[in-house]
Amino acid sequence: MTSSEKSFLAKNFSHVYVEKAVLSHPVTIKILENLQNSQIVKIENYKEVFCRAGQNYFFQEKSKKLILAKKWGEFLYPGPSICHNFGYSNFFYTSNILNCIYSCEYCFLKGMYSSANVVVFVNIEDYFKEIDAVLKNKPLYLSVSYETDLLALEKIVPFSSAWIEYAASKQNLTIEIRTKSTNFQALENLKPQDNVILAWTLSPQEIIEKFEHGTPSLSSRLSAIKKATENSWKVRLCFDPILYIEDWKPIYEKFLRQVFEKLNPDKIADISVGLFRIPKDYLKRMKKVFANEITSFPYEESQNICTYSKELKEEMTNTILLKLREFVPPSKIFVI
Repeated sequence: MTSSEKSFLAKNFSHVYVEKAVLSHPVTIKILENLQNSQIVKIENYKEVFCRAGQNYFFQEKSKKLILAKKWGEFLYPGPSICHNFGYSNFFYTSNILNCIYSCEYCFLKGMYSSANVVVFVNIEDYFKEIDAVLKNKPLYLSVSYETDLLALEKIVPFSSAWIEYAASKQNLTIEIRTKSTNFQALENLKPQDNVILAWTLSPQEIIEKFEHGTPSLSSRLSAIKKATENSWKVRLCFDPILYIEDWKPIYEKFLRQVFEKLNPDKIADISVGLFRIPKDYLKRMKKVFANEITSFPYEESQNICTYSKELKEEMTNTILLKLREFVPPSKIFVI
């Protein structure tokens, strides 16, 4: 884990709100052992804190609190149409954790929730039971870090390793763990699994510095990815979202050269490419709290999704694909 990640974690979780029903859960006990300097506040239901009225997302981001709860109801959700399914017909996602320790200005979570605090549903065993039931009838492609960055939180909440160990015995399950973290060392002692994909989101350093607050640098992410590939993990590169900024073309072309100067493309399983896109309602909420060049851009709307104009999308996508194909065959590239 990089120093930037450590400092970002250190400034958060001064308080941990714990539902009384999960105080004795093994995951709760483990998390609290990792946060011995935090103040513990007992609550009846996580929504008392996470969903209360009048919250200020902007100020909460400066010092996020942790909420430990039990998940009820649905555990699996159909994958959204604006996300890649990588050719899998049964694409689902699940959310052990709501919200992220990072603060990327373009993140849909800023428009999805009214709170910047982080919720951990500790009853991971119930997620496994639900998936076991589904797997009896059909195979499953599952994103397990859709609403958070699991690997970035592994030091406190060891869910990445739990998911990998669970998937090891499931032949008809494929899981993706998406991350911007460099915390690969947390997984180094685990055996790589053919049905586990470690997917790193990568951006030009210019984008990281301007919009991806608290995240590791490009060079440190590439170093972590290289270690993962050298340890025989299946690795996906995610160039998503690609953002329209001043001088975007030379910035992204240089960025792609940097990526494949560091990484052996033959050791990359596949690549996802996606331009910035966001549900209309999420963008509307983000504008109320975050006034920046991302939220204020004149996007076009189609089917309640806001993104760039058709002409701009084609230009940006074609530019990225043309450069990518210098390094990897088209069969490895998925575009949305």
